[in-house]
Amino acid sequence: MKHVAIVGASLAGLSAARALRAQGFAGRLSVIGEEARRPYDRPPLSKAFLTGDIAEMDLALEDEDDELDVNWILGNAATRLDTSSGAIELADGTRIDADGVVLATGSRARRWPGCETMAGVHVIRTIEDAIALRGDLRPGARLVVIGAGFIGAEVASTARKLGLEVTVVEAAPTPLVAQLGGHFGSIVAAAHAHNGTTLICGVGVAGLAGGDRVTSVDLVDGRSLPADVVVVGIGGIPNIEWLDGSGLTLGNGVICGRGGETTIPNVVAVGDCAAWFDESTGAAHRVEHWTGALERPAIAVSTLLAGGVHQGTPAKPPYFWSDQYGSRIQFAGMSRPGDEIVVEAGSCEERSFVATYRRDGRIVAVLGVDQPRLFNRLRRQLVSTPAAA
Repeated sequence: MKHVAIVGASLAGLSAARALRAQGFAGRLSVIGEEARRPYDRPPLSKAFLTGDIAEMDLALEDEDDELDVNWILGNAATRLDTSSGAIELADGTRIDADGVVLATGSRARRWPGCETMAGVHVIRTIEDAIALRGDLRPGARLVVIGAGFIGAEVASTARKLGLEVTVVEAAPTPLVAQLGGHFGSIVAAAHAHNGTTLICGVGVAGLAGGDRVTSVDLVDGRSLPADVVVVGIGGIPNIEWLDGSGLTLGNGVICGRGGETTIPNVVAVGDCAAWFDESTGAAHRVEHWTGALERPAIAVSTLLAGGVHQGTPAKPPYFWSDQYGSRIQFAGMSRPGDEIVVEAGSCEERSFVATYRRDGRIVAVLGVDQPRLFNRLRRQLVSTPAAA
């Protein structure tokens, strides 16, 4: 290969560029990004950046000693991929010809339908999103967060720190039920009440009310929650529409094999837009976590440089963390309903513990709350555990 183009200029794209150089690729390297910014760190956007404790410059991901020799093409979204020629067409009409392509276009925050331009209604995915939200987080204001996932919980935690009245609405019976299961979802969610956040579970949102600016969130059970600010945290949509007609297999993301390989030998996919096959589940799914965007590009780059053939290095089990109300929640692996759950140390009542999820005698997932040392030891054991057949 003489020219590799990386489409996506966030953590996964930067990680792919570093991996290409580390693995000996000495050809031309282009990174295309829809945002006009160089790669930056997203997790602090719902926490320290939102409070103003860190500045925009602190979010930069590039190191001073990075010598990647990259052609940065920023503020110009990719609009079409011609896999027969390797050409990438951009929004301004530019055509980038490459003989290797890494797809790292990520995902965008799902917005509440019909309220995209209503003042006071926010999502949080970009620096611009965080800056806009920060301007509305005034002490005493009433914030309603739709969705009690990690982004929603982190924003709620941050807003309470800033002195807002916060209500979190979750349609599921407990927060984080898909990730942690109902029992631990309830335990972790107890931190909301302990810190003065009102949590409403098992009730969906019917709609948002207001004119130019939001005034309330209406629930399906008839209740109306007064709101000066609303944050919508209901998941992300993979940025793959521009790949329609490319010949790639698309679903909930770009469908990939175990090493990021796609149906086109010179195209691999990484990050939030990529659905990698997982042997433990027998299906392809997206891993929307910072660690995956950091680690998996090295595997995909190896696959790309080998002509689209996965070299056998397995991806580590998914890992994520979340900082809420002064506590750190860590989770690694893939749990399922019916897994045997064992509390290895600590106390659930005190919200400081480590628990393992076991299947067929094997540890398949680990959850830790404010127990980093033991969590990391059990996580390493998880990493070395063979995948289920």
